[in-house]
Amino acid sequence: MAETAVTDAAEARRFERLALPYRRELLAHCYRMLGSADDAEDLVQETYLRAWRSYAGFEGRSSLRTWLYRIATTACLTALEDRGRRPMPAGLAGPGDVDGPLAAARRDVPWLQPLPDAALAARRDVPEDPATLVALRAGLRLALVAAMQHLPPRQRAVLILRDILAWRAAEVADALDMTTTAVNSALQRARAQLAAAGITEDDVADELDPDARALVDRYVAAFENADVGGLLAVLRDDVTLQMPPIPTWFAGRDAVARFVARACGGRHRGAFTVPVGVNRQAGFAFYVPDGHGGWVGHSIQVVTVRGGGIARVDAFVDTGLFAAVGLPVGVDAGTRAALRDRA
Repeated sequence: MAETAVTDAAEARRFERLALPYRRELLAHCYRMLGSADDAEDLVQETYLRAWRSYAGFEGRSSLRTWLYRIATTACLTALEDRGRRPMPAGLAGPGDVDGPLAAARRDVPWLQPLPDAALAARRDVPEDPATLVALRAGLRLALVAAMQHLPPRQRAVLILRDILAWRAAEVADALDMTTTAVNSALQRARAQLAAAGITEDDVADELDPDARALVDRYVAAFENADVGGLLAVLRDDVTLQMPPIPTWFAGRDAVARFVARACGGRHRGAFTVPVGVNRQAGFAFYVPDGHGGWVGHSIQVVTVRGGGIARVDAFVDTGLFAAVGLPVGVDAGTRAALRDRA
């Protein structure tokens, strides 16, 4: 019995050594499927538990990576049977009136969540796999993840496996217990729905070129200073601003600029920002005065650049996200200075 225990322990260490390098890309995969960073973490744990329980029967007919993806996809599809989609405010109703009041926050809606880049950071004790970088390079932008939430779960899985992970149709069919014809049909329908939602290549790629980064810097400066002219200069005509869990959202350059100027020039006067990485996009944490000489976290904002302008701003008004991006919620003058120096 002691010999069996030693053998089991050695096998467990071997499994961990072989499987752990894929954890980051499995997290990204589950996030794409579920639209929730929290749920994705849970499903990755579930994937490794299922994989370990079945590891003795793994015959190596596919790569370990492919096998883990199959388990993760199945676990996500099972989880989605009991869960609705995770919307953004624009998926629930039309845009609001910039001169009207904001609707009350809705905590009962399972809103789409952002994914901090820190969750995908490489670990020093885990070997870097070049293929992992490929799997993490696309498909995490908020516009794409939000649009995929409107796809039926199986279509979503087909789209992710085919277009983001570049699996062959036959591999997807085998993983999802579908025919190749059904996979191709599902992929065609999914692509058509994304095209109808206005998803472009800019919403898939994750790299910002220097011009785009400069544009984001100009937006942040205008945002902090409630500079209407500066905002109008960088926002696209069709820009949107969403602020979950607040269901009110705004569309159009004038409406967004007026709202930001009113909010930052009024009750948020004296606020400041700290750059953060979220969904492989430019983002920043927004701090507002707490009324006692300090500042308190207000939102984590993610900025999407498209066609030479700011196309959307997603402001997640959730102080729970600050810890996820490695920032404190409450800030005093000394901490503010340190954060600004770090930026």
